[in-house]
Amino acid sequence: MPVSPARPKGPPLNALRAFEAAARLGGFALAAEELCVTPGAVSQHIKTLEDWAGTPLFERRSHGVRLTKAGASLLPEFTAAFDQLGRATRALRGVAPAKTVQIAALPSVAQLWLAPRLPALRAVRPKARMSVTALETPPNLSRDMFDLSLFIAVPSKTEAQHVLARDEIFPVCAPELARSILTPGDLAAQTLLVDAAWPDDWSLWAAQAGVTLPGHSGSASFSLYAMALEEARAGAGILMAHRVLVKTALDAGQLVCPFDIAVPTGKALILTAAPGAEDLATALLKAG
Repeated sequence: MPVSPARPKGPPLNALRAFEAAARLGGFALAAEELCVTPGAVSQHIKTLEDWAGTPLFERRSHGVRLTKAGASLLPEFTAAFDQLGRATRALRGVAPAKTVQIAALPSVAQLWLAPRLPALRAVRPKARMSVTALETPPNLSRDMFDLSLFIAVPSKTEAQHVLARDEIFPVCAPELARSILTPGDLAAQTLLVDAAWPDDWSLWAAQAGVTLPGHSGSASFSLYAMALEEARAGAGILMAHRVLVKTALDAGQLVCPFDIAVPTGKALILTAAPGAEDLATALLKAG
């Protein structure tokens, strides 16, 4: 009985995925963040791929990495291949009605904007379970199996997106605290509440308002915007607000604007829907 010879093996799929992400994003750390692995794992995957190919794909430098000529020439093909794989996987997922609606959102958006609107989504998909994943950066809906994404970001001119609200920032505080703040200059004597995701918000606003702010010794930083919001409600300091995130608290009178100086950030609350999720996007648009 003839014995079939062993077939040559290609490189591991994870190694190809690591190369494509690192090449497209411009570094191992960014690729690791997207793939939810460590930079060391990305580096090892790429080393495996380079050993298999017999040629370097990146130049390692003290300040980062850069694609070699070979790596740069291969990137478009691998990007197209993984995009196509993502579309095929999504098509497979859509063969039967999805049991779960997968939503990716910025943590603050998930807590403060999306949560009150989940009933609108349940009304559209009453038999589906809602799953909300908090992420710091928007997913690639061509590959990641999310139905919706909600992020405050710069609108894209190429991607199909719904701009739900333009982003603008301005100081807010508890009504009692506002009585001691008559001009922007009075902020120098107050505790400024800072969200770690937007550390430059106060500087951006101050530059437009012509205000000199205290250093970090006069501020408090939070990794959760909702926590900073609660501190502002409690009168613990002045929060640099994003209008879309504090509208409910403003409407309820829990927070007030001590002065009328709002600064646009150039970003917006953006809703992106994957193919097949248009009904969910419409429900959120109607919910306002």
